[in-house]
Amino acid sequence: MAKDHTVKIDTAIEAPRSRCAPSQAIAALVACVGAIASAQAAAPYPDKPIRMLVGFPPGGSTDVLARQIGARLGEALGQQVVIDNRPGATGNMASETVAKANPDGYTLLMATVSSHGINPALFRKVPYDPVKDFQPVTLVATYPLVLAANPAAGARTTRQLIELAKAKPGQIRVASSGNGSPGHLAAEIFKSMSGADLLHIPYKGGAPSTIAVLANEAQVTFATLPGMMPHLKSGRAIALGVTTAARSPALPDVPTIAESGGLAGFDVSSWAGIVLPARTPKDVVSRVHREIIKALQSPDMVSRLSAEGANPVGNSPDEFAAFIKSELAMWAKAVKQAGTQI
Repeated sequence: MAKDHTVKIDTAIEAPRSRCAPSQAIAALVACVGAIASAQAAAPYPDKPIRMLVGFPPGGSTDVLARQIGARLGEALGQQVVIDNRPGATGNMASETVAKANPDGYTLLMATVSSHGINPALFRKVPYDPVKDFQPVTLVATYPLVLAANPAAGARTTRQLIELAKAKPGQIRVASSGNGSPGHLAAEIFKSMSGADLLHIPYKGGAPSTIAVLANEAQVTFATLPGMMPHLKSGRAIALGVTTAARSPALPDVPTIAESGGLAGFDVSSWAGIVLPARTPKDVVSRVHREIIKALQSPDMVSRLSAEGANPVGNSPDEFAAFIKSELAMWAKAVKQAGTQI
């Protein structure tokens, strides 16, 4: 008769290397897996590279600012901060990506006046909630726009541009970084207040619209100072006026549009700040906030941003949250007055 070589489970478990009952072995295995999971969960933040999304192409003012902040943040955190440019719909695409990202602190957004101020009023529908879907970290900087012209445009002042546009209706092209961008709305407000008939040409970002003006493909643009400043210094573009109520310290000799164009009350500015996905752990938010504030307070960063026309800020998450809500209300009114919607 053949022998039965079947080994019962409890006999196998009781081999010399293990004296545990099945239930004890399973419990030990579960405990081991739990310990590994706990160790992984307790890994200090950050333990891998971080992505910072920018809703515009490389070379524009938002991209330049993001790279400066990203480099300093990466040094402080000991991990690389990778700038991920996702241009489209003046920041909507990048904002949607971050809104849906895992709230673990490894995906940041360089939010702007477009994504968290203008777009919710401008577009019939945006794929994210600018308040509920994000955790504000800090407002990084504010900066005026500058009305810049190609030297061949034939205008050296804002008033001359207005007169030229009235004499040649629809022939003076004004470039912007996209439909609904701060530059586009600034142009619409300018047209409404001055009666100048400018032809709006939208581009996919600040860098392409600036290049268009330098090539005289478009004659003028309302551009952010950090992106336009090098070209103003080189003489490839001329500053006709700044869009804020007061002159910019970076361009003290350039009058405001209210001054040079006789448009009392004209006041438009731009801004950028860091946000994380909603429900990001508070300790991660605090860490990112602390390091960005340190970077913004460093003398070299203040000097660099100021020279580019930006005004460094660095406020608390709660203050930035309140600022975003106020911007949403202000731009909703401005968009309605301009009669623009996408």
